[in-house]
Amino acid sequence: MNLSVTVGGLELKNPVMTASGTFGYGEEYAEFYDLGRLGAVVVKGLSLSPKEGNPPPRIVETASGMLNAIGLQNIGIERFVQEKIPFLRTYDTKVIVNFFGDSIEEYVSAAEHLSAVEGIHGLEMNISCPNKQAGWCIFGTDPRVTSQVVQAVRRVTRLPLIVKLSPNVTDISLMAKAAADAGADALSVINTLTGMAIDIRTRKPRLANRTGGLSGPAIKPVAVRMVYEVYKAVKVPIIGMGGIMSAEDALEFICAGASAVAIGTANFIHPTAAVDILDGINSFLQQEHVEDINSLTGAAHAD
Repeated sequence: MNLSVTVGGLELKNPVMTASGTFGYGEEYAEFYDLGRLGAVVVKGLSLSPKEGNPPPRIVETASGMLNAIGLQNIGIERFVQEKIPFLRTYDTKVIVNFFGDSIEEYVSAAEHLSAVEGIHGLEMNISCPNKQAGWCIFGTDPRVTSQVVQAVRRVTRLPLIVKLSPNVTDISLMAKAAADAGADALSVINTLTGMAIDIRTRKPRLANRTGGLSGPAIKPVAVRMVYEVYKAVKVPIIGMGGIMSAEDALEFICAGASAVAIGTANFIHPTAAVDILDGINSFLQQEHVEDINSLTGAAHAD
């Protein structure tokens, strides 16, 4: 059976990767299994300078999911290159670096820095960030702004460029088209949904930031629907994510149109979730006599 897939020019040994923000910089999970088994490791989002993130409390468990308002805390690109990449280079897997900025210039500078680093195989742009040059509107909620920032980054990197789409929009297919037309090699679908929780005893929001990103099984039906819509709208490969807890969940995303999947919140519950899901996919292919995982991509669209 063939488990290998190609996503935006990246050849992966299998379609299972980790979702940014849920797997640290990789080394946090290395004691649980061989990271080389994964198709790719996607590291925690990086900015040009270190970022402390939001004050606590910044994680709240919800029904079938969780809210997080970490605030993109990270060690910055320089420390990542010095301290984390040498470790990741020791594993036989692709390394995809998620990055962000609060201006087009910051995105461009971050992409330039990362593109020059040996051992980074692809870049994932988080465009669910406020744009200080446009009244702090979110980059990924305006097709015009999405196009501008993706075009700007595309000009400065030859690495495969993956754009992570925000679900907090009216029509995600418009955002997908804007990103693809601007030069994205692949799309990650979806980022977290904006949510809120209130403590009825204190009558106050349970997150210090008031709102946060909802992830976990609660968002899976929304994410599957959006992958399905994006697959119909664009020709570039899709990495599906959002509440994947099992091999069955992952295969649902693949049938909706994903070429690969990213495991996120499940890592917090079961540290071996990603490789457990990989094993489950392998077993399913054997049971169903499917010789090539790629034959399932978009299968739900067949008449």
